[in-house]
Amino acid sequence: MARPAAPSAYVCSECGWGGAKWMGRCPECQAWGTVVERDAPRAAVAPARVSDARVARPITQLGTAEVQRSASGIAEFDRVLGGGVVPGAAILLSGEPGVGKSTLLLEVASRAARAGQRVLYVSAEESAGQVRLRAERTNALHDELYLASETDLATILGQVDAVKPQLLIVDSVQTVSSALSDGAAGQPAQVREVAGTLIRVAKERDLPVLLVGHVTKDGSIAGPRLLEHLVDVVCSFEGDRQTALRFIRALKNRFGPTDEVGCFEMTGDGIAEVPDPSGLFLSRAATPVSGTCVTIAVEGRRAIPVEVQALIVGSQAPQPRRVVNGVDASRVAMLLAVLERRCGLKLSTADVYVSTVGGIRLTEPGADLAIALAIASAYRDKALPHELAAVGEISLAGEIRPVSSAKQRVSEGRRLGYTTLLDNSAGPLRDALGRAFRNAVAEPRPDIPEF
Repeated sequence: MARPAAPSAYVCSECGWGGAKWMGRCPECQAWGTVVERDAPRAAVAPARVSDARVARPITQLGTAEVQRSASGIAEFDRVLGGGVVPGAAILLSGEPGVGKSTLLLEVASRAARAGQRVLYVSAEESAGQVRLRAERTNALHDELYLASETDLATILGQVDAVKPQLLIVDSVQTVSSALSDGAAGQPAQVREVAGTLIRVAKERDLPVLLVGHVTKDGSIAGPRLLEHLVDVVCSFEGDRQTALRFIRALKNRFGPTDEVGCFEMTGDGIAEVPDPSGLFLSRAATPVSGTCVTIAVEGRRAIPVEVQALIVGSQAPQPRRVVNGVDASRVAMLLAVLERRCGLKLSTADVYVSTVGGIRLTEPGADLAIALAIASAYRDKALPHELAAVGEISLAGEIRPVSSAKQRVSEGRRLGYTTLLDNSAGPLRDALGRAFRNAVAEPRPDIPEF
């Protein structure tokens, strides 16, 4: 008879893989530092006696007292959180280096201190003097804002006991280490121990905790995936370093929606809110210019007008260039094929450049019609009127399909002065192009087909 397999001496704490020897990287889930020695068998856990105050009851008999949220002082941040900071909530803010995470949280700490809350800001990456200099530059100094530069978890807990804050900010969770866990700061075991301890303190004391998280090369949050499961809210702070515009989105929110977007602008004095970003993504040309069209994009629950620009240049190369910025390259390639096959535009021998204004990125299909109109306008060298906006998804058959939040887009377009809004009611793409160029500024060239 075959001998039974020997029990695995080592096991992965992430996926449960077992092996006879230790490895630095789990061969199953490819996680580093998660293979640990299997513990000795433990005795069965005896059932504990449950007190009368904690005994389970029917959900219909539980109280419905509403949790009182506290405003952070930044309306755009409160919008993403669902109306404010919930007591005892653990919030993780991630973003690329230099995007402005520390600046944003220092502003949150300053606003909360001015509102009468005692705030403890723990900086594990910068010295206290460096944070003080940034606070002076951004006018974030206040007596109720306490600052500490610590990297040891036990010392941070001692600071919490001494200061007794109403809001705790730790920047960042990957640079704090605990003596109860092996490995250097930032290792999965250390991140798990530090985050678990801080979240336990937050729940026990109803203390909101804001944690800063690093990101990897592909933009995901560094450390074990368990970190995102432990916290209550996961926010992503995004932005292009070439522009001053920043967006904050909620990827996970136990206390509110996850489709809200906050808009900020980096200035010399810190970070500023942008409550109405309607003019940030439009050009300032006094007269209509060919190759431009406006669409009404929806970011979260907010409708934002965005201008799409296109440029067509003749090319003698065997493979013409297709350069895009702010839009999906594969989507633009599909629209070029539809325009050439369904509308008669000869684009296969020309270089095509498509870009958005202001650095915003359009990922929804509702911008298809505006991109197609901008390309057709550049190809015909005819400028569309300023009061025209376009919203719609284009299929391979040349049909314009409806998009979500149509009423919100129409109302926002009317509010901003766009009297002509092209959508799926305009018919096929060829008919929509004809309506759009009916009042275009310029005469068509004889070598270009009429719509």
